[in-house]
Amino acid sequence: MSSPVHDPARTSPPVPPPVPLSDPRYGPTHGPVRDVRTNAPRGPMSGWRLRDFEDAARERLAPAHYDYFAGGAGEEITLRANEAAFDRLALVPRVLRGAGRPETGVTLLNSRASMPVLVAPTAFHRLADPQGERATARAAAAAGIIMIVSMAATVAVEEVAAAAPGAELWFQLYVQPDLAFTERVVRRAESAGCTALVVTADSPVMGVRERDVRNGFHDLPAHLHCENLRDHPGGPVRPIAMWPELSWEHLAVLRRMTDLPLVVKGVTHPADARLAIDHGAAAILVSNHGGRQLDGMPAAIGLLPDVVAEVAGAVPVLMDGGVRRGTDVVKALALGAAAVGVGRPVLWGLAAGGEAGVAGVLGLLRAQFEEAMTLCGCAGLAGLSRDMVRDMVRDMVRDVVRPC
Repeated sequence: MSSPVHDPARTSPPVPPPVPLSDPRYGPTHGPVRDVRTNAPRGPMSGWRLRDFEDAARERLAPAHYDYFAGGAGEEITLRANEAAFDRLALVPRVLRGAGRPETGVTLLNSRASMPVLVAPTAFHRLADPQGERATARAAAAAGIIMIVSMAATVAVEEVAAAAPGAELWFQLYVQPDLAFTERVVRRAESAGCTALVVTADSPVMGVRERDVRNGFHDLPAHLHCENLRDHPGGPVRPIAMWPELSWEHLAVLRRMTDLPLVVKGVTHPADARLAIDHGAAAILVSNHGGRQLDGMPAAIGLLPDVVAEVAGAVPVLMDGGVRRGTDVVKALALGAAAVGVGRPVLWGLAAGGEAGVAGVLGLLRAQFEEAMTLCGCAGLAGLSRDMVRDMVRDMVRDVVRPC
């Protein structure tokens, strides 16, 4: 979801303060909600759905900034499809398995996470909260999950790492035509302690986002910058260059630059998954860029099974796009994903309540995920299988056309 918005020239309306955590909207709506593992009452945001965080974020954010985060390319067909595709999938649980409470921890490219959810790379967190990516990283570290730091972050990767000691950080990279500058960015990510590079492959040009066009949102406010795009501290900020000539050969160039594992993000065609592996990818991230690049693409969750089949276990397959609840995580894992990325919900939490808001989103996802795993009879991630997911629309059509 990172963007090559040029830096800086435009001022924006003032942003109202975060909704205080004492606000009654943060309270449970049906009495105290309890943790599935400990039976202890959960925190003050536990009565919310993820949609409630978005509602609060919309109230707080300047309209152009809300639209920047929420919007997609073109007529937003793919943006809507990402969520709708999860809604048409149904879980078919197993019973009487004696599974007990689920173990949800996972290791991805030598990074340990408490659950198979990553903070997907999203740009401009300081539009949502003054602490920006620092707050997001602290919440991710407290939750024990991996955060993918965007190349278009409004806090430098070194400062993100310093704000959250012990955080598991990966770094999202747009390979730049100036390969010497690209290498300097890679070295910064390495020095900051990032343990993987997430190479965005689906952006040879920037998708046209009509909300941004209507709002005239083309630049960051003058006090914000893409801090990872400086040649040196205090130096000028470069715009992110979209590069139509980017090719598989440049993956080999990156492979020679760094020993960090490479995750290729934006793979949607099974043939490209195979090419990515052949060119040294350590993982594949199935993604349509959250519906922000080519409008009219299929939903990411619909593309996942074919990529998983092509990869055949050679490397982990991750996915992002449309994950809005814990049951969505279960569906994606049952269809073969090793983990999922979550982007917009994290931004809504950040805008609604800063670090505590992100923690609320991640805590809600964890509680929903663990509850769904328990109800599906799964003691761990290995207990999920493709036969536990049904496509309700496909089943309906099959029943309609079945011969008498």
